Amino acid sequence: MDLSIVIVNWKVKDLLRQCLASVYRQQGVSFEVFVVDNDSRDGSAEMVREEFPQATLIANDRNLGFAAANNQALRQSRGDFALLLNPDTDCGDGMFAQMVAWMRQNPHAGIMGPRVRNVDGTVQHSVRRLPTLLSQSLIILKLHHVFPRLPALRRYFAADFDYAKAAPVDQVIGAAFLIRRSLLDAVGMLDERYFIWFEEADYCKRAKDAGFQVWYAPVADVVHRGGESFGQVFSPVKQRYFDASLRTYFRIHHGMPSYLILTALHPLAMALAWVVGSLKAKRKKYDY
Repeated sequence: MDLSIVIVNWKVKDLLRQCLASVYRQQGVSFEVFVVDNDSRDGSAEMVREEFPQATLIANDRNLGFAAANNQALRQSRGDFALLLNPDTDCGDGMFAQMVAWMRQNPHAGIMGPRVRNVDGTVQHSVRRLPTLLSQSLIILKLHHVFPRLPALRRYFAADFDYAKAAPVDQVIGAAFLIRRSLLDAVGMLDERYFIWFEEADYCKRAKDAGFQVWYAPVADVVHRGGESFGQVFSPVKQRYFDASLRTYFRIHHGMPSYLILTALHPLAMALAWVVGSLKAKRKKYDY
């Protein structure tokens, strides 16, 4: 088995259907597909059973979060590589074969991310550098919206990165996140202390610490709509999840002082999230 595809779904049935249709158009490699539904209650699980019976469906009776749901499938997977794929993606023709071929030709790469495109065809910025306390403090305080050109933010968002070329990077986003089986064997599954957010950054950090490389390689294209599942959640709730995962990342990788600083900033971040969420709700109310 060349490839194991793992799709974690939450309340995006129609997008999941499109994603699976694009998956099953792929040729040139042997692959298996796992769909893990995190208690969507929107007919997603039933749709998979009826329309894609060849997929292995894991239907949870509660939302386990991104890391734990992926791990459910990864433990059953058999492929030489595992592709964590968001349900709000469409896979370009030949994407799986191109990604697998590139990984086989580059054995030093433990993780690879392909070129990610927006719906309009423009390149989506899918490369990040690893989080620093300064960059993440600016982000949770919403200052990246006000001062986007601050050096710490430009560095974190890899504003200088050339998306036309393959290159080793710190991390790639999880929309299409390809993992070598030997990396899974060496460092284990995703860390289930993360419910949502920063599990990819954590896994890239663990991979690099174990001597593997993380690569961006524009050998295949995937269209990513972005935030469709979690866009259904009110801003303060998202902020709470984001901050909790951020604190977990810094406690694990940077120690207690950074964790305590982020904990102290959390109430202000929540207050700002309430303001932003209220403004969005008001704008939506009057948007005819």
